[in-house]
Amino acid sequence: MNPSVWLRQLDLLRGPDQPTISTDALLDGDGALVAWGEEAAGQAQAQGLRAHDAQGWLLAPSLVDPHSVLEDPFGGRAENLTSLEKAAAAGGFGTVALLPWGPHWRDRPERLGLKPSGPMQLKLWGSFSCDGLDQDLAPQAEQLAAGAVGLAGADGMPPLALLERGLTLGDMADAPLLVAPRQAELTAGGFVRESVQALRSGWPGDLRISESFPLQSLLALASAHPQRQLVLMNLSTAEGVALLRQARPQQKIPAATVSWWHLVSDSGNLDLAAEGWRVVPSLGAPPDRQALLDALAEGLITAVAVHHLPLDGEEHLLPIDQRRPGVAGHGAPHGLVLPLLWQELVVGRGWSAAQLWQVLSWGGSELLGQQPEQLTAGSKRWLLFDPCAEWDWQPSQSLSLAANQPFGGSRLRGLVRASGLTSPADWALSA
Repeated sequence: MNPSVWLRQLDLLRGPDQPTISTDALLDGDGALVAWGEEAAGQAQAQGLRAHDAQGWLLAPSLVDPHSVLEDPFGGRAENLTSLEKAAAAGGFGTVALLPWGPHWRDRPERLGLKPSGPMQLKLWGSFSCDGLDQDLAPQAEQLAAGAVGLAGADGMPPLALLERGLTLGDMADAPLLVAPRQAELTAGGFVRESVQALRSGWPGDLRISESFPLQSLLALASAHPQRQLVLMNLSTAEGVALLRQARPQQKIPAATVSWWHLVSDSGNLDLAAEGWRVVPSLGAPPDRQALLDALAEGLITAVAVHHLPLDGEEHLLPIDQRRPGVAGHGAPHGLVLPLLWQELVVGRGWSAAQLWQVLSWGGSELLGQQPEQLTAGSKRWLLFDPCAEWDWQPSQSLSLAANQPFGGSRLRGLVRASGLTSPADWALSA
């Protein structure tokens, strides 16, 4: 076993409604959090440990990804279960919930037996429809009984008649139903949200009504079925945010997620040669990103999703208009999410660490019906983040197999130095 680690004067965020405090912490050689405060210092001194100066570092609960994609868990070239778990854990994530998408759609109980190989908590969404084709309802109650955290559709809204039927039958009871407010036939073949920036870039524009029109229908369904837990997957436009804000005084609005990528990138700040132009929902203009950030601060949006959708090297070589949409990053995108959102929200907008954890951890737990993550003695569900560390990111260093990884060659600020879900031998505790 590796020796225990004594961290001096770090910032510690224990859980929801808890203040961030400056204290010591003690980690054992197996990765468990032993103690903090005076107890940690006392035990460390009794063991004769040398203290690591961790001033400015943050010890906090693991992050939660409410939805990502893993199409082929065991033989995938773009990603497999082992690579996803390792990459997510290295990025500070302790829970990843997988959508039912894949060549063999996870739409029945016997297809929901996917188990993590390590300490990662792997949650599975069941499918709203058979094979994700939006023609017939899948056996919903049976999937939930088999352990599904909720039901999910594909990357577009199912037909209204099928949605109405499913909500009326109520086989999902009070489990969350994750639906994308997107109608593919209204995109006009575009893959960047229509805007002046999209016109300048030369990319085909995705009409704004491809989100606002189906969202209006979903809000009406949510109002008609208040006993159901409808969740909007990956809100992406200023118009969508405005519709939620308008509806809030009259009704209980659905919970919503937003992709991390739409919070850090838009058609005005992304280089034309950069990775990440082709995503679903389409990348927005600067006002869209601003509206999403404001909605996150207001609580209109409940949680940030990683929504990892990896491509293999062969598919990634195709022209951008011929490849499937998706974006990944260091350790899937999981390793980029915290550093980039810390810079965007904490440094750039004055958020507290607790506010950031609300959307990156506790909000995701809420959507999945789980208890919020918090630090407890003996637990390995923690991460150690250094907001000031600078490092050069190269996709060749990634634990993920995905080829579509953004920000390659960039110098980034903020680093997950350690996690209880990774091997202590891999921790980067040298300041």
